[in-house]
Amino acid sequence: MNTVDVIKQVLLRSGASWVLWLLGASLIATIVITVERWLFYRTRDGDLQGLALKLGAHLAGRNFDDAATELGRSKSVAAAIASAGVALADGGPAAADRAMQSAAALERRGLERWLAYLGTLGNNAPFVGLFGTVIGVIGAFEELSRGQGAGGAGASQLMMAAIAEALVATAAGILAALPAVIAFNYFQRRVASLLAGTEVLSNLVLAYLSHTRGRDSGM
Repeated sequence: MNTVDVIKQVLLRSGASWVLWLLGASLIATIVITVERWLFYRTRDGDLQGLALKLGAHLAGRNFDDAATELGRSKSVAAAIASAGVALADGGPAAADRAMQSAAALERRGLERWLAYLGTLGNNAPFVGLFGTVIGVIGAFEELSRGQGAGGAGASQLMMAAIAEALVATAAGILAALPAVIAFNYFQRRVASLLAGTEVLSNLVLAYLSHTRGRDSGM
């Protein structure tokens, strides 16, 4: 038995059913991750305009403790990053800027959690389904060869039925990929939007700190 026959026998014995189970499990995981990410991003959003007004009032009076308290009431990404800058307000704008950059990197890591899975599944699920179809087609031709050798009259009909069943794996792969791709693209935009919104508070903190330091230097 040569290498091709060995591989063929392994594929025929394994069948294509495991591919369908894998794609089904992947689809369930996609749904769970999509719901979890949607709820997570919803909690990390906030009223940036209102928060900016309150924060500006505290920073104008150099009430850094009150500013930190105000930011701590919000669960938004922007508030978490600005809070890191306010915590180092006494170190000046440069220190606050570096602290907020570090906080932004940590927040990005949390925001992008599980997105790699969605992107990978969206790109590769159709290929997994196609692999299952190939296994099914190999089995169909194997059955055809046996039917013709035995003189079976319905060998062609059996082969077409087997190929039709094999194509289910391709359809399942596409079905598993579509929600993953849609969720991945949507969440990528959400992450970009949330991180862009952080500039509202970050620049506000730096502006007040720079103004305060300039005023102190003038004195």
